[in-house]
Amino acid sequence: MSAPKGAPSPALQKPGIAARAAALNLMRAVLEKGRPLDDAWGSAVADLEVRDRALVRASVATALRRMGQIDDLIEAMLDKKLPQSAQAAQHILRLGIAELMFMGLAPHAAVDAAVTVAKARAPRFAKLVNAVLRRLGREGEAILAGQDAARLNCPDWLWRRWEAAYGEADARALAEAHLTEAPLDITVKSDAAAWAEKLEATVLPSGSLRRTAGGQVDGLAGFTEGAWWVQDAAAALPARLAGNVAGRHVIDLCAAPGGKTAQLASAGAEVIAVEKNAKRAPRLRQNLERLGLKAEVVVADAGTWTPPEPADVVLLDAPCSATGTLRRHPDIAHNKDAVDIATLARAQARLLDSGAGMVAPGGLLIYCTCSLEPEEGEAQVQPFLARNPEFRIEPIAAAEIGGLADAITADGNLRTRPDQGWDGFFAARFRKKAN
Repeated sequence: MSAPKGAPSPALQKPGIAARAAALNLMRAVLEKGRPLDDAWGSAVADLEVRDRALVRASVATALRRMGQIDDLIEAMLDKKLPQSAQAAQHILRLGIAELMFMGLAPHAAVDAAVTVAKARAPRFAKLVNAVLRRLGREGEAILAGQDAARLNCPDWLWRRWEAAYGEADARALAEAHLTEAPLDITVKSDAAAWAEKLEATVLPSGSLRRTAGGQVDGLAGFTEGAWWVQDAAAALPARLAGNVAGRHVIDLCAAPGGKTAQLASAGAEVIAVEKNAKRAPRLRQNLERLGLKAEVVVADAGTWTPPEPADVVLLDAPCSATGTLRRHPDIAHNKDAVDIATLARAQARLLDSGAGMVAPGGLLIYCTCSLEPEEGEAQVQPFLARNPEFRIEPIAAAEIGGLADAITADGNLRTRPDQGWDGFFAARFRKKAN
């Protein structure tokens, strides 16, 4: 008796195979529909066990991170390119090669799973999938040895930008840094040393904790009771630039998911967290509730919202291309381009001007982005000062960020990079003239 029309294939419901089918759905969502991996994630893995979810995450992230190498391997196995009708098969091959060549899974398991999914989702190409993967099992290592991994896995548009901004050697260093998964960084409310011991983590000079990525975050000690939150160490630096905020009025613009809001509230600030995306605001509120912290959450466009009164500090973590976070979000390299960066840079300038209008005389405006692109960082500074002459740069001192002198630019701004162990982040601090 055949399965009802529209029902999942029984083959795809077998242990391990359902995970591969979910991974295929995610690859299609990211590469064909342009959806962010995190946005597509929840619905794709809702019916999977924790172990299978981990496999899906690892295989999709590896396939996206190593897609240049993987596609080069596929090309080496074929006499001609796959037709447009073979997109599903191509994604199945990418995932299978990720498991076979980069994740260390048993060859028979990787091949058999890929072929099973191909028979259900791309039956015309199932034999090809089998042949390519089995041949790569024999010949793949030799091809890998001759590949330029950094160059192949960095999209041309991004490589050209980094080469122009940083030079060829640094562009290569950035690309190489993005081939590895980022560690898990944590911000604690207090007693970093004690929590580092409990979490088997290291205390960084900036005060963040760092542990090897992997495992269920919500299963770690201290998560449920709200003792800490996940936040890249670089992302935790901008809030430190506000200084002592106890009892001060602070506005956090574009606040979700809330790491900086939590930092400020934990330090005793009276925080208004402004988030435009109504779908992200609930997560911000949930995070604050878990942490036992209070902040006023406002769902509004930071570009048009007017605060009830000027603030002592305004922190703007502006929407950006997020090219500094590719270790965590490898889908970004495939869903962004130079046109996006130009559009985002214009939006950032408008948000900066809006944020400037919210700062009380003598107060601070802190601007940051998780981008490696100069247009979204360094190139915003002087135009902003020209448009807003009542502000001046307030240089950042290394002592404010744990002595990380290498992260301070010649102009007194903050610039962190993945090849130095951080997410790529830029921050500038402006002081408004007092009346």
